[in-house]
Amino acid sequence: QVHLVESGGGLVQPGGSLRVSCTISGFSLDSYAVGWFRQAPGKGREGLSCISASDGSAGYADSVRGRFTISRDTTNTSVHLQMNSLKPEDTAVYYCATALKSTCRRQIAEAFYDYWGQGTQVTVSS
Repeated sequence: QVHLVESGGGLVQPGGSLRVSCTISGFSLDSYAVGWFRQAPGKGREGLSCISASDGSAGYADSVRGRFTISRDTTNTSVHLQMNSLKPEDTAVYYCATALKSTCRRQIAEAFYDYWGQGTQVTVSS
């Protein structure tokens, strides 16, 4: 059974850094890509980044490119999102998801993903 569990959220000051993690089970990161999304209050779910299974290549939304970095650990059980230079507008619930496809689509869109974690809250505030 496919499971994704996010962790690592919290409160951070503007300009600070935070790493959120997605621990997976029921599938392999060697076979399937994983994406990161966020949802701010009153807004839709925004696709942020995706890491492909085959070669670990990554894609990013314009809003986070250069500030956020996606990676997977050597045990292939977790996908991380390192977030730097955080801004108050980065405040949201952060989710990871998989479509059980090996590669990432160019568009990181909610509609293409079938399995989701429960989310972890990230708050950027002084």
